[in-house]
Amino acid sequence: MGHGRIIGIDYGRKRVGLAMSDPLAFFARPLGAFEPSAALEELMRVHAHEGIERLVVGWPLLPDGSVGESARQVSHFIRRLEKRFPGVEVIRWNEEYTTEHAKDLIAAGGKPSLRSSGRGRLDAAAAGVILQEYLDDVRRKSDGPVDASSNQAGSE
Repeated sequence: MGHGRIIGIDYGRKRVGLAMSDPLAFFARPLGAFEPSAALEELMRVHAHEGIERLVVGWPLLPDGSVGESARQVSHFIRRLEKRFPGVEVIRWNEEYTTEHAKDLIAAGGKPSLRSSGRGRLDAAAAGVILQEYLDDVRRKSDGPVDASSNQAGSE
């Protein structure tokens, strides 16, 4: 792993869920949900204090694998991220089923940090699921440096 944290992002027009890796990039921890501009400010704060190595953004493909309106909105947000964080790698991660997985985690009460995260906890939990799937996939595939993975969604 390089320097800085890996951030998971679940983009929504009203709220953006954020999660952050631990320093060794083993675990995702939900940071919360923010309106889009506030999410960018939170990311700037994290970048200033911890550094950000990589942004893993949930990529909402349609069931047939094509790009729909949601993915186009995410693409616009990704462009904002790339302008705000030059030099930080942005990865599109297939987010199929992450919201359902996040709901299951909250319902099971297995993650106290999710239960206590308050408003927008589903968005923050979904960001945590996106990031944890990415971290687990990277660990499965590589003993060495992190690189692109099979779940990484292609660009438009």
